[in-house]
Amino acid sequence: MSRLPDFEALAMVAKVAEERSYAGAARALGVSVATVSRSITRLEERLGGRIFNRTSRRLALTDLGRGLAERAGRVLWEAEEAESAARELASRPRGLIRLAVPMSFGLRWVAPLLPEFFRQYPDIAVDLHLSDASVDLIGEGFDAALRIAVLEDSSLIARRLCPVSRLVVAAPAYLARNGRPHHPHDLVAHHCLGYAYRARGDTWRFTGPTGEEEAVTPTGPLRVTNVEALLPTLLAGLGIAELPDFIARDYLANGRLEAVLPGWRLASGGLYFITPTARNRPAKVEVLAGFLAARLSRPG
Repeated sequence: MSRLPDFEALAMVAKVAEERSYAGAARALGVSVATVSRSITRLEERLGGRIFNRTSRRLALTDLGRGLAERAGRVLWEAEEAESAARELASRPRGLIRLAVPMSFGLRWVAPLLPEFFRQYPDIAVDLHLSDASVDLIGEGFDAALRIAVLEDSSLIARRLCPVSRLVVAAPAYLARNGRPHHPHDLVAHHCLGYAYRARGDTWRFTGPTGEEEAVTPTGPLRVTNVEALLPTLLAGLGIAELPDFIARDYLANGRLEAVLPGWRLASGGLYFITPTARNRPAKVEVLAGFLAARLSRPG
């Protein structure tokens, strides 16, 4: 015998007692009369006694049935309340969202948007996890993440919000002192600054003007876990680095950095809103996805 209570049969008992008929209970529950009858028979066999006395004209609870029906009614009411509360929570934008975001992008673009988001959705709270390390959404219990990547095949659900290109840059002082690379292979002789969380490791993969591909594994005096930590050394003229365009653009505009190898491009990536699943995604996650998509389609 199963140790788990027969909740379906208990619900049938409660409804039959409430409706005073098998047919009425079947209509209320959206099942057949035969289903109601089989469930109650199954429970009677399990309990070793009759719950209802039935004739062609009359249905009455037995002594066993009266006590059982009262308690089954409370169980059914509690279950309906629990389901109703869960349905409301799933359909209304409310509750806590655990969101993982790359640190630099989160500080520059996501955190400044949160006041507006909270004004629009006052019943939502956000646990913002800022780290360049790629988190395990399912294993670590995150509802969603923003990722900047050339997205690999994944079982996760990804919504592309905008393109993100990467540029190889250096300070004018570095180029004046060390010369300007003209081909990716020239980078081997230069001080190149590294980023630990590149999706494809330490190799820089270039595509040239005529479509040729070159891969270089540069080396240098600094490797970091957050890309903005490269900036002091880079701006001091001590190396060459790869930066996402949303960080590099201001420094390129004011002349503090220059693009290196402008005829060659690195693989384009994108900014993605990632969730573990698209099925039955809570309303709180749906509204956050829409909010970020509307405001981050062209960050900056």
